[in-house]
Amino acid sequence: MNGAGKRGDRRARAAGASLEKLFDRVPPHSLDAEQSLLGSLLLDPAMFGDVITLVSEGSQFYSQAHAAIFDAMRTLHDQTAGVDVVQLGELLRDKQILDLAGGEEYLVDLASAAPSAAGAVRYARIVANKARLRKLIDAAGEILYDAYHAQAVTDDETDEVIDGAEQRIFDIASQKENSGPEQLKELIQREFDRIEAMADGGGHAGVPTGYEELDELTSGLQEGEMLILAARPSMGKTAFALNLAEQIAMGGRTPWSPKSADHIARAVGVFSLEMSREALAQRLLSARSGVPSEKLRSGEVSMDGWKKLNEAAGELYDAPIFIDDTPGLTVLQMRARARRMKERYDLQAIVIDYLQLLTAPHAAKESRQVEVSTISRQIKALARELKLPIICLAQLNRGAEQRERNRPRMSDLRESGSIEQDADVVMLLHREAYYHRGDPEWDPKSPEFNPDNEDKLNLAELIIAKQRNGPTGTVNLVWDESVTRFKNRDHHHGSHGGGYGGSGGGGYGHSGASYGAPPPPPPPSPGGSPESEPPSYGGAFRAGPMTGPIDGHRDGGGPDRGSPLGLPGVDDDDDDIAPF
Repeated sequence: MNGAGKRGDRRARAAGASLEKLFDRVPPHSLDAEQSLLGSLLLDPAMFGDVITLVSEGSQFYSQAHAAIFDAMRTLHDQTAGVDVVQLGELLRDKQILDLAGGEEYLVDLASAAPSAAGAVRYARIVANKARLRKLIDAAGEILYDAYHAQAVTDDETDEVIDGAEQRIFDIASQKENSGPEQLKELIQREFDRIEAMADGGGHAGVPTGYEELDELTSGLQEGEMLILAARPSMGKTAFALNLAEQIAMGGRTPWSPKSADHIARAVGVFSLEMSREALAQRLLSARSGVPSEKLRSGEVSMDGWKKLNEAAGELYDAPIFIDDTPGLTVLQMRARARRMKERYDLQAIVIDYLQLLTAPHAAKESRQVEVSTISRQIKALARELKLPIICLAQLNRGAEQRERNRPRMSDLRESGSIEQDADVVMLLHREAYYHRGDPEWDPKSPEFNPDNEDKLNLAELIIAKQRNGPTGTVNLVWDESVTRFKNRDHHHGSHGGGYGGSGGGGYGHSGASYGAPPPPPPPSPGGSPESEPPSYGGAFRAGPMTGPIDGHRDGGGPDRGSPLGLPGVDDDDDDIAPF
């Protein structure tokens, strides 16, 4: 063995000895608080309802005796809602753990020694906090073990250790319990509460997108779900994803809808692996204001256009949208950054543009298909871990272009069939007019223009090809290329070539004006500049439960609502959206 190896062995032995010494100390605990909590619950079992949110299982107690007593008390409470020393002693005796719990005399002592039942919540908080500190010590030990035993030959292997460490700490910080089972009746009660809240207040259970037909079909974006938004290049995937992010951040409010108390801002994280944050900011500004992107790039903006830009900028300053444009991220790096963003900004949704640009170097050693499958599973796991919807963009292969009407299918997803398996929702974006560029029958300026194509020129179809807990169908939108915006069909008032009712690109409702006018002063930033507290994720642009499954339908195969427009060739039996 060489000198370096001997030094490494000595370092490992020294680290192990110091770690052993550290863990020889008694872990954080409070026997007094544990005894007082148990005694309070014996005095007044009704306090269980307040205590259970802090202390839910015996493993949170340091004393094994106290852990056994608490679990038995909870069993009695769940069965009879009544807990007393006699019943508790009998249950512990039946389980043959009465001696472990200290015997009947100890149970009597607990009840008589409790100061009062009024302090139960205070005692429970002490017990819970001590338990979290012990979990932190356990996590630290696991992290140290992993770090000492990792090969760390490549960046990916090191990232795996760091990702595991962050996940352990994040779980503790968010008071997440990874293992404990939950009785069905508690889940049923929560589901009833959710249904009643929906019935009383209307609206949707999930995160509203501002796209009415989409929200109706999905009941909003559901927490813990992975949504795939897939299309061929130039269909507008990034534009639609940004429209979603913007409208989610504004509580589902579109540029043409008035403000109301129902519009609750929700923080959105955007991982852009393809475009820079500056390009995304320009797109957001154009889409929100209705001023074409080409006018923003050239600076040829009318006075009315500047007014629209000022109004849009004021709204976007306040929008909680956080953009990370770091190129070449690995899926582990993205997960780590998403956790930090969730912790810091309380994210309610994440957008990833796009899946195939993420990497998983360790899995890539096997094949690209294995790598993409790994990335897909990691994203799905992240959605469940953070309890929020993740909208992940993906590329489709050329299969649709060889098909009549060029309509996409789930089987067109590139490089891995696991994407459609992991996804809870698969949305396929399709614009038929894109495939007819240069065709005189689709050109309104051509004498050969076919009037039957008039309504299809700006039609965009969002095909819900799979929805694990709801119906499939097609959402019809209107595409405005000049401002890269998808609009609700009912709110489209402009012509097929104009922007939001305007002919000169002057914003929503603008009818054109001379360009080159001096701009008004930039809008003040309410609450401070977006740079006043820059995040550490490559920059930021600042200014419910699942729906129920449909009976009788297979996974992702709910009833197909077809086309609300009733367009020719778009019907309930469209083979292209049911490739199961």
